[in-house]
Amino acid sequence: MFHWLLYTQLRSISTCLLVTRSCQFSSQSSAKAALILSDKCVQRLRLIQTSTGRTLRVLVDSGGCSGFQYKFEMAHSPTSDDHIISQDDVRVIVDDVSLKLLEGATIDYEDELIRSGFRVTKNPQAEKGCSCGVSFALKMD
Repeated sequence: MFHWLLYTQLRSISTCLLVTRSCQFSSQSSAKAALILSDKCVQRLRLIQTSTGRTLRVLVDSGGCSGFQYKFEMAHSPTSDDHIISQDDVRVIVDDVSLKLLEGATIDYEDELIRSGFRVTKNPQAEKGCSCGVSFALKMD
C-alpha cells in the first residue's frame, strides 16, 4: 500500500514537471505569497547572503520515512526552472516542482543546543510528517 501511494505521488510530481517545465522566473509578487520566511529565517539569510553572497535553495526530494523530504543547500545562482522568493532584502531559490509541494509553507531558522538550521514549518501541502520534521507525506485530495 505504501509503495502504491509513493508511486502515485511521484507520478503526480512527474506530471507537474512536464507541464511546468516551460516556466521561467516568477514575478516577485506571485512567488512571495507562495512561501513565507519567518523573522529568524530572514535574519539568518541576511547574515549568510552578506558574508558569502550565496542564496538558500529549498528542495523537496523523494525519501525519508514519510515519502518526501526537505533539503536545504546554499547556491550561487538560480537555474532556468527556479523561482526566486524575495522577502525584505533576502532571497530564496525554489525549483518549479518543489514550489508546488511547498506552497503556503513557512521556512524558519532554529538555533538550539542539539542542532541549528533551516526548517519547513506549517506546510499546508503536507498531511503528516516525521517527528524530526525533515520528511512528510502529501495530502491526497
